[in-house]
Amino acid sequence: MYDRQVRRRRAVLALLVVVSLILLTAYFGESTGSPLHAVQRGVVQVLSPVQEGASRALKPVRDLFGWIGDTFHAKSERDQLVKQRDRLLQQVVGYKVALEENAQLRQLVNLDRSNGLAAYTKRTARIIGRAPNNLFRDTLEIDAGAGDGVRAGQAVIAGEGLVGHVSETGPGWSMVTLLTDQSSSIGAKVLDGTNAGDAGLLVPSVGNPTDLLLQLLPRNAPVQAGQPVVTSGWSSRGLRSLYPPNILIGRVTKASPEELQSSQQVHVSPIVDLRHLDFVQVLVGQGSGDGVRAQIP
Repeated sequence: MYDRQVRRRRAVLALLVVVSLILLTAYFGESTGSPLHAVQRGVVQVLSPVQEGASRALKPVRDLFGWIGDTFHAKSERDQLVKQRDRLLQQVVGYKVALEENAQLRQLVNLDRSNGLAAYTKRTARIIGRAPNNLFRDTLEIDAGAGDGVRAGQAVIAGEGLVGHVSETGPGWSMVTLLTDQSSSIGAKVLDGTNAGDAGLLVPSVGNPTDLLLQLLPRNAPVQAGQPVVTSGWSSRGLRSLYPPNILIGRVTKASPEELQSSQQVHVSPIVDLRHLDFVQVLVGQGSGDGVRAQIP
Protein backbone atom coordinates (compact mmCIF):
# COMPACT_ATOMS: atom_id res chain seq x y z
CA MET A 1 0.00 0.00 0.00
CA TYR A 2 2.76 2.44 0.97
CA ASP A 3 4.87 1.49 -2.07
CA ARG A 4 1.88 2.12 -4.35
CA GLN A 5 1.47 5.66 -2.97
CA VAL A 6 5.14 6.39 -3.43
CA ARG A 7 5.07 5.19 -7.07
CA ARG A 8 1.96 7.30 -7.70
CA ARG A 9 3.64 10.46 -6.30
CA ARG A 10 6.74 9.86 -8.36
CA ALA A 11 4.66 9.42 -11.50
CA VAL A 12 2.76 12.67 -10.84
CA LEU A 13 6.06 14.51 -10.24
CA ALA A 14 7.55 13.15 -13.45
CA LEU A 15 4.40 14.12 -15.37
CA LEU A 16 4.57 17.69 -14.00
CA VAL A 17 8.24 17.98 -14.97
CA VAL A 18 7.49 16.78 -18.51
CA VAL A 19 4.53 19.16 -18.85
CA SER A 20 6.67 22.07 -17.57
CA LEU A 21 9.39 21.32 -20.11
CA ILE A 22 6.82 21.13 -22.92
CA LEU A 23 5.23 24.43 -21.91
CA LEU A 24 8.60 26.20 -21.58
CA THR A 25 9.67 24.89 -25.00
CA ALA A 26 6.39 25.97 -26.57
CA TYR A 27 6.49 29.35 -24.82
CA PHE A 28 9.96 30.28 -26.00
CA GLY A 29 9.29 28.86 -29.45
CA GLU A 30 6.11 30.86 -30.10
CA SER A 31 5.69 34.47 -31.13
CA THR A 32 4.55 37.22 -28.73
CA GLY A 33 0.97 36.86 -29.98
CA SER A 34 0.74 33.16 -29.22
CA PRO A 35 -1.89 31.76 -26.83
CA LEU A 36 0.67 31.06 -24.08
CA HIS A 37 1.92 34.64 -24.13
CA ALA A 38 -1.67 35.84 -24.02
CA VAL A 39 -2.36 33.63 -21.01
CA GLN A 40 0.77 35.02 -19.32
CA ARG A 41 -0.36 38.59 -19.89
CA GLY A 42 -3.80 37.78 -18.55
CA VAL A 43 -2.38 36.19 -15.44
CA VAL A 44 -0.08 39.18 -14.90
CA GLN A 45 -2.99 41.60 -15.30
CA VAL A 46 -5.05 39.63 -12.83
CA LEU A 47 -2.28 39.24 -10.26
CA SER A 48 -0.75 42.71 -10.65
CA PRO A 49 -3.38 44.47 -8.49
CA VAL A 50 -3.02 41.73 -5.90
CA GLN A 51 0.76 42.16 -5.89
CA GLU A 52 0.49 45.94 -5.64
CA GLY A 53 -2.04 45.68 -2.82
CA ALA A 54 0.14 43.20 -0.97
CA SER A 55 3.13 45.49 -1.44
CA ARG A 56 1.21 48.45 -0.01
CA ALA A 57 -0.11 46.33 2.83
CA LEU A 58 3.37 45.09 3.72
CA LYS A 59 5.02 48.54 3.39
CA PRO A 60 4.30 49.56 7.03
CA VAL A 61 5.81 46.27 8.17
CA ARG A 62 8.92 46.88 6.06
CA ASP A 63 9.11 50.45 7.37
CA LEU A 64 8.75 49.21 10.95
CA PHE A 65 11.61 46.75 10.58
CA GLY A 66 13.67 49.44 8.84
CA TRP A 67 12.96 51.89 11.66
CA ILE A 68 13.94 49.29 14.26
CA GLY A 69 17.19 48.63 12.42
CA ASP A 70 17.94 52.35 12.09
CA THR A 71 17.15 52.88 15.77
CA PHE A 72 19.58 50.21 16.91
CA HIS A 73 22.22 51.61 14.55
CA ALA A 74 21.62 55.15 15.85
CA LYS A 75 21.88 53.94 19.46
CA SER A 76 25.15 52.21 18.66
CA GLU A 77 26.53 55.38 17.08
CA ARG A 78 25.25 57.42 20.05
CA ASP A 79 27.05 55.14 22.51
CA GLN A 80 30.27 55.46 20.51
CA LEU A 81 29.95 59.26 20.41
CA VAL A 82 29.28 59.38 24.16
CA LYS A 83 32.43 57.36 24.81
CA GLN A 84 34.43 59.64 22.51
CA ARG A 85 32.98 62.71 24.24
CA ASP A 86 33.90 61.34 27.68
CA ARG A 87 37.45 60.59 26.54
CA LEU A 88 37.82 64.08 25.08
CA LEU A 89 36.35 65.62 28.25
CA GLN A 90 38.87 63.72 30.38
CA GLN A 91 41.67 64.97 28.15
CA VAL A 92 40.41 68.56 28.35
CA VAL A 93 40.12 68.34 32.14
CA GLY A 94 43.63 66.88 32.32
CA TYR A 95 44.99 69.71 30.17
CA LYS A 96 43.24 72.35 32.30
CA VAL A 97 44.50 70.82 35.54
CA ALA A 98 48.02 70.69 34.13
CA LEU A 99 47.81 74.34 33.05
CA GLU A 100 46.51 75.45 36.45
CA GLU A 101 49.17 73.46 38.30
CA ASN A 102 51.85 74.83 35.98
CA ALA A 103 50.63 78.38 36.63
CA GLN A 104 50.73 77.85 40.40
CA LEU A 105 54.23 76.37 40.25
CA ARG A 106 55.44 79.28 38.10
CA GLN A 107 53.97 81.69 40.63
CA LEU A 108 55.94 79.94 43.36
CA VAL A 109 59.14 80.41 41.36
CA ASN A 110 58.35 84.08 40.75
CA LEU A 111 57.64 84.55 44.47
CA ASP A 112 61.06 83.12 45.30
CA ARG A 113 62.69 85.70 43.06
CA SER A 114 60.64 88.73 44.03
CA ASN A 115 60.39 88.51 47.83
CA GLY A 116 64.00 87.88 48.76
CA LEU A 117 63.37 84.25 49.77
CA ALA A 118 66.36 82.87 47.87
CA ALA A 119 68.20 82.29 51.17
CA TYR A 120 65.55 79.81 52.28
CA THR A 121 65.42 76.16 51.31
CA LYS A 122 61.90 75.41 50.11
CA ARG A 123 59.92 72.22 49.85
CA THR A 124 57.09 72.20 47.29
CA ALA A 125 54.13 70.09 48.44
CA ARG A 126 50.74 69.13 47.11
CA ILE A 127 47.61 69.69 49.17
CA ILE A 128 46.01 66.32 49.94
CA GLY A 129 43.32 67.28 52.47
CA ARG A 130 41.35 70.20 53.80
CA ALA A 131 39.58 70.70 57.09
CA PRO A 132 35.77 70.83 56.88
CA ASN A 133 34.13 74.21 57.26
CA ASN A 134 34.67 75.22 60.85
CA LEU A 135 34.30 78.56 62.54
CA PHE A 136 37.42 78.21 64.66
CA ARG A 137 39.78 75.88 62.76
CA ASP A 138 41.14 76.50 59.28
CA THR A 139 43.80 73.99 58.23
CA LEU A 140 44.94 71.88 55.30
CA GLU A 141 47.10 68.78 54.89
CA ILE A 142 50.10 68.48 52.57
CA ASP A 143 52.07 65.48 51.30
CA ALA A 144 55.42 66.50 52.85
CA GLY A 145 56.46 65.74 56.39
CA ALA A 146 59.34 65.14 58.75
CA GLY A 147 61.02 62.85 56.25
CA ASP A 148 61.18 65.80 53.83
CA GLY A 149 62.66 68.23 56.33
CA VAL A 150 59.35 69.82 57.27
CA ARG A 151 59.03 70.88 60.91
CA ALA A 152 56.38 72.57 63.01
CA GLY A 153 56.65 76.35 62.99
CA GLN A 154 57.92 76.69 59.42
CA ALA A 155 56.25 79.28 57.19
CA VAL A 156 54.14 78.19 54.20
CA ILE A 157 53.75 80.29 51.05
CA ALA A 158 51.89 80.06 47.73
CA GLY A 159 52.11 81.82 44.39
CA GLU A 160 50.99 85.26 45.55
CA GLY A 161 52.11 85.28 49.17
CA LEU A 162 51.69 83.91 52.66
CA VAL A 163 49.46 80.91 53.41
CA GLY A 164 50.24 80.11 57.07
CA HIS A 165 52.62 77.89 59.01
CA VAL A 166 53.20 74.20 59.71
CA SER A 167 51.49 73.21 62.96
CA GLU A 168 51.92 69.41 62.99
CA THR A 169 54.04 66.88 61.09
CA GLY A 170 54.12 63.17 60.40
CA PRO A 171 56.58 60.99 58.44
CA GLY A 172 55.10 61.93 55.06
CA TRP A 173 52.45 64.53 55.84
CA SER A 174 51.98 67.83 57.64
CA MET A 175 49.14 70.01 58.83
CA VAL A 176 49.23 73.68 57.89
CA THR A 177 47.41 76.26 59.99
CA LEU A 178 46.19 78.96 57.64
CA LEU A 179 46.49 82.65 58.39
CA THR A 180 42.66 82.72 58.56
CA ASP A 181 42.62 80.25 61.48
CA GLN A 182 41.34 81.73 64.75
CA SER A 183 44.58 80.76 66.48
CA SER A 184 46.66 82.66 63.94
CA SER A 185 48.42 85.94 64.71
CA ILE A 186 51.06 87.42 62.42
CA GLY A 187 53.41 90.33 62.83
CA ALA A 188 52.62 92.50 59.82
CA LYS A 189 53.01 96.00 58.48
CA VAL A 190 51.11 98.07 55.98
CA LEU A 191 53.18 99.78 53.29
CA ASP A 192 51.52 103.16 53.68
CA GLY A 193 54.30 105.40 52.42
CA THR A 194 56.19 105.79 55.69
CA ASN A 195 59.84 104.77 55.80
CA ALA A 196 59.41 101.33 57.35
CA GLY A 197 55.61 101.00 57.17
CA ASP A 198 53.29 100.95 60.15
CA ALA A 199 53.45 97.61 61.97
CA GLY A 200 50.82 95.77 63.94
CA LEU A 201 49.39 92.34 64.68
CA LEU A 202 47.25 90.62 62.04
CA VAL A 203 44.44 88.35 63.28
CA PRO A 204 41.24 86.96 61.68
CA SER A 205 37.98 88.55 62.71
CA VAL A 206 35.46 86.38 64.56
CA GLY A 207 32.72 85.05 62.29
CA ASN A 208 34.47 86.05 59.06
CA PRO A 209 38.01 84.65 58.95
CA THR A 210 38.69 86.01 55.46
CA ASP A 211 38.35 89.51 56.95
CA LEU A 212 41.71 89.98 58.64
CA LEU A 213 42.25 92.72 61.21
CA LEU A 214 45.57 94.52 61.42
CA GLN A 215 45.54 95.72 65.01
CA LEU A 216 47.77 97.79 67.31
CA LEU A 217 48.47 100.34 64.60
CA PRO A 218 49.35 103.97 65.45
CA ARG A 219 46.16 106.01 65.69
CA ASN A 220 47.47 108.51 63.16
CA ALA A 221 48.82 105.90 60.67
CA PRO A 222 48.19 107.12 57.05
CA VAL A 223 46.60 103.83 56.01
CA GLN A 224 44.33 103.75 52.95
CA ALA A 225 42.34 101.05 51.15
CA GLY A 226 44.37 99.20 48.53
CA GLN A 227 47.72 99.44 50.27
CA PRO A 228 49.68 96.16 50.53
CA VAL A 229 50.27 94.39 53.83
CA VAL A 230 53.40 92.27 54.30
CA THR A 231 55.03 90.28 57.09
CA SER A 232 57.14 92.40 59.42
CA GLY A 233 59.58 89.59 60.22
CA TRP A 234 60.54 90.93 63.63
CA SER A 235 63.44 89.63 65.70
CA SER A 236 64.43 90.40 69.29
CA ARG A 237 67.06 88.96 71.65
CA GLY A 238 67.75 85.88 69.59
CA LEU A 239 64.08 85.24 68.85
CA ARG A 240 62.44 85.92 65.54
CA SER A 241 59.11 85.57 63.88
CA LEU A 242 57.90 82.40 62.23
CA TYR A 243 57.55 84.40 59.05
CA PRO A 244 60.38 86.01 57.07
CA PRO A 245 59.95 89.73 56.38
CA ASN A 246 58.22 91.28 53.40
CA ILE A 247 56.08 88.32 52.29
CA LEU A 248 52.87 89.71 50.82
CA ILE A 249 49.84 88.88 52.96
CA GLY A 250 47.04 90.91 51.44
CA ARG A 251 45.67 94.39 50.83
CA VAL A 252 43.82 96.84 52.98
CA THR A 253 40.10 96.72 52.18
CA LYS A 254 38.82 99.23 54.73
CA ALA A 255 40.69 101.93 56.63
CA SER A 256 38.40 104.19 58.60
CA PRO A 257 40.02 107.09 60.54
CA GLU A 258 37.33 106.66 63.20
CA GLU A 259 38.16 102.95 63.58
CA LEU A 260 41.87 103.72 63.71
CA GLN A 261 41.28 106.23 66.50
CA SER A 262 38.98 103.99 68.52
CA SER A 263 40.33 100.47 67.84
CA GLN A 264 43.71 101.06 66.15
CA GLN A 265 42.86 98.58 63.41
CA VAL A 266 42.13 98.30 59.67
CA HIS A 267 40.62 95.50 57.59
CA VAL A 268 42.76 93.34 55.28
CA SER A 269 41.83 90.76 52.64
CA PRO A 270 44.26 87.83 51.97
CA ILE A 271 46.00 87.98 48.61
CA VAL A 272 46.01 84.16 48.28
CA ASP A 273 42.81 82.34 47.37
CA LEU A 274 43.13 79.78 50.15
CA ARG A 275 40.13 77.75 48.98
CA HIS A 276 41.55 76.93 45.55
CA LEU A 277 45.16 75.96 46.17
CA ASP A 278 46.80 72.80 44.84
CA PHE A 279 50.45 73.45 45.75
CA VAL A 280 52.30 75.30 48.49
CA GLN A 281 55.93 75.73 49.52
CA VAL A 282 57.33 75.22 53.00
CA LEU A 283 60.33 77.31 54.02
CA VAL A 284 62.34 74.43 55.47
CA GLY A 285 65.64 76.36 55.70
CA GLN A 286 66.62 78.78 58.44
CA GLY A 287 67.31 81.75 56.22
CA SER A 288 70.35 83.91 56.58
CA GLY A 289 70.03 84.46 60.34
CA ASP A 290 71.02 82.12 63.13
CA GLY A 291 68.42 83.10 65.70
CA VAL A 292 65.97 80.71 67.30
CA ARG A 293 62.45 80.81 65.85
CA ALA A 294 59.86 81.93 68.35
CA GLN A 295 56.45 80.28 68.54
CA ILE A 296 54.80 83.69 68.41
CA PRO A 297 54.28 86.07 65.48
